[in-house]
Amino acid sequence: FVEGVRVDIFLVLEEVGIHTYTTHHEAAAGQHEINFHYADAITTADRVISLKYVTKVIATKHELHASFMPKPLYGVAGSGMHTHHSLFTKKGENAFYDPDDKNQLSSVAHFFIAGLLKYVKEISAILTPTVNSYKRLVPGYEAPTYISWANRNRSALIRIPSKRGKGTRCELRNPDLSGNPYLQFAVMLAAGLEGIKEKLEPPAPVEKNIYSLSEQEREKHDIKHLPESLGHALSFMEESTLLRETLGEHIFNNFLHVKHEEWEDYRKQVTKWEIDHYL
Repeated sequence: FVEGVRVDIFLVLEEVGIHTYTTHHEAAAGQHEINFHYADAITTADRVISLKYVTKVIATKHELHASFMPKPLYGVAGSGMHTHHSLFTKKGENAFYDPDDKNQLSSVAHFFIAGLLKYVKEISAILTPTVNSYKRLVPGYEAPTYISWANRNRSALIRIPSKRGKGTRCELRNPDLSGNPYLQFAVMLAAGLEGIKEKLEPPAPVEKNIYSLSEQEREKHDIKHLPESLGHALSFMEESTLLRETLGEHIFNNFLHVKHEEWEDYRKQVTKWEIDHYL
């Protein structure tokens, strides 16, 4: 039954010009993944909006409810928006590819990755913009919680897929679909491009499972923690010159205002968990 729903979503997406190359069931019950072909940032943001709309409409026609909530269920994997980045030259060549590098990654790729790593705390409130977002970013559910990169390590924040040549790219794994993709892609690009501007070098990649490392081992590798709540992320955003310049004063200030209200409202709530444990 669900396979048929996915096929219907796939067919409608094709009709509206969104070419998907794989759809499959994911780790959690009722969880599905759809991957579509790459494009420039604005086109990709348009496709994210269209994909969410099409998915919800088709699900409703099948008397189902489609949700892109980051963590709808306790104790199972949440849903993210893993975002793959690459830059191309005016000649159409992938600027991240260098066949002479030991990992076949160019200096531009290293600078871009380093920019994402340096500024990810500042942009987290845009990438993971809801209270619920941070309940996905916990150890044990294939979601990143630490700031690191790797070639073959799904516990890392940034992963380098094995494809090279025109397919050379980096994958940022903390964003989710509760945000505005236009703002999300804008701040991701701003962070990466700032890394190129500053010619930042990333630390050595960490290929070990980060969740299994001791605190001392993480300190040795200078692995920092991602923001652990919306309030924590907002505190980094408030101090960010990069975000203020990227978003402009109007969006920057209004986003902070709305999200501070959301966070303060949440902090006043008394949950069932608290009642069960403390009453």
